[in-house]
Amino acid sequence: MSKQDGARIGEVKESPKKVCLELCPIERGMRILGGKWKASILWHLKDEPVRFNDLCRQLGGASKKMVDQRLKEMEAIGLVRRNVLSTRPIAVSYEITDFGRSALCILEKLKDWTEKYGV
Repeated sequence: MSKQDGARIGEVKESPKKVCLELCPIERGMRILGGKWKASILWHLKDEPVRFNDLCRQLGGASKKMVDQRLKEMEAIGLVRRNVLSTRPIAVSYEITDFGRSALCILEKLKDWTEKYGV
């Protein structure tokens, strides 16, 4: 750089940074699908409703408390629907909603990407 540029040797010019005043679409989407176990839960519900205990077993490393918490969040957002099968003893199943099903194409692409690159 020459001294005509107004910068000293070793000095880095900062480019103007774009400031986001609201969440970008990627961030909004990650708030819905991100978080531990959410995507896996949707994936396990893609074919049919699954009872709570069966879902916990399918997820392997997730505690029942964690699965319950994630399912409540996902139900509040509208990704899954809770169905009470019996009240004594309590038995519930969960099924994916149309809104949740609309995210499966994203999860399919993620699955393909991880398989292609071995991540």
